[in-house]
Amino acid sequence: MFHPQMESRIRGVTLLRDVRVKAWPSLLTDVSEVICAREAVGEYVSRAPRLFVLLETADAGSIDLMCSPGDDPKATLSPESPLCFVPAGMPIWSRLNGGGRIKHLDIHFDLQSLPERFPDAIRTAWDTPRLTFRDPRLLSLAHVFAQECDFGQTAHPNYEHSLVTALMAAMDTGEALDGRSGRLTTHQLRRVTRFIEENCARNIRLQEMADLAGLSPSYFSQAFKASTGLPPHRFQLRKRVECAKAMLVEGGISLTDIAVDVGFSDQAHLTRVFQRFTGSTPAAWQREHQA
Repeated sequence: MFHPQMESRIRGVTLLRDVRVKAWPSLLTDVSEVICAREAVGEYVSRAPRLFVLLETADAGSIDLMCSPGDDPKATLSPESPLCFVPAGMPIWSRLNGGGRIKHLDIHFDLQSLPERFPDAIRTAWDTPRLTFRDPRLLSLAHVFAQECDFGQTAHPNYEHSLVTALMAAMDTGEALDGRSGRLTTHQLRRVTRFIEENCARNIRLQEMADLAGLSPSYFSQAFKASTGLPPHRFQLRKRVECAKAMLVEGGISLTDIAVDVGFSDQAHLTRVFQRFTGSTPAAWQREHQA
């Protein structure tokens, strides 16, 4: 029988009832109901990829996810973004903001048998973490899997195979986000844009922004453009221009200093990008807005 061999170390978490486990073709699912103290923490690593689903919360806050203890949160699980896909061998640290009751489902995938039983499953990005996303199809299926765990009965093999097939088809869509044409969720977009605003004076790597959203760089670029209308790099340039505008209105700063302060290589670079976004040079724009 497939076993994910997941290791966990938790503090401030108490089981309310026994964990319900059910084996499926190429899957293992388990449902846990726990009561968490304020700022309960956990560390998890599994030899198999898994999909974590936040099913229910009662008086419990959101859950910050980190790649190492003491890190700034990489993502935050909440009822609005209740799904988290973790590749095999990837450690995850969690910290609860608040306390209360939580019910969650883990779906563990057996990558050795999946390609044979479900050939299309090989198209899923099993090595790509997808932290805190929302997909209505996966959520609906997760609740069905959880109910089957609660029933604790053996279902008809055809039913089990069909349900796993439906799950594989939903997973095959790749890094699903909020179900609205591949856009970032509100939380993902807010997190990334705030990071860009705070760091626009330096060159931000695409991987940094993708990590904040819990997506692969290629899919993040598509989702970010769908959400903002601009690719990540062009969005950062626009933020630099906005910062330059504020400094131009304030006055008393040379164009050379403004260029360096907002992250451009020199005044000429600032002028080229500024004209591209505004249709005017910085000097002409400053005269017009200081008049």
